Amino acid sequence: MAEEKKLVVENEDGDEAEINLHNQKPPVDEKITEEIPDAAAELEKLKAELSTKDDRILRLQADFDNFRKRTAKEKSELAAVIEQAFLKDLLPLLDNLSRASEAADKAENADVETLRKGIEMIKQETVAVMGKHGLEPIDTQGKMFDPNFHQAVGAVQDETKEDGAIAAELQRGYVARGRVIRPSMVQVVNNA
Repeated sequence: MAEEKKLVVENEDGDEAEINLHNQKPPVDEKITEEIPDAAAELEKLKAELSTKDDRILRLQADFDNFRKRTAKEKSELAAVIEQAFLKDLLPLLDNLSRASEAADKAENADVETLRKGIEMIKQETVAVMGKHGLEPIDTQGKMFDPNFHQAVGAVQDETKEDGAIAAELQRGYVARGRVIRPSMVQVVNNA
């Protein structure tokens, strides 16, 4: 008679492995049990210990599954808190843009220079907030094309620059904590 227990083990990648635990009753030699009168009791004791250990393994697996689920939930909650803090930092920018828009609507002869200065202040505040959260612009001035940081969207001929040099930046790219979140869109010199 074989009792079968299944143990499903899942690793951190989400892969599962199923292990079949077989409890087979070995044939008991009557001659041995006569020679060793405590053999049957010892066998039952060992079976009980094995069953206890099987149950413990199953409980540990369940505890591990619960731990994994709990840490995933904690990561999700932490990400939400970080996102909320970032959005809170952006609120003053939104307020200033709203004020600038209202001021431009109300003024019949809007002073262009005053409006330009206001927009420049909002831009500087935005750069400061983004910098606080690890955002840095990718520098393209006088640089050679690097596909890790730049996206070539055109080629131009310019005899004054070497092949592969960046001729113009069409859209600024950014790095956040060492990772490119948007490559710079550039034109590259190609004199061939």
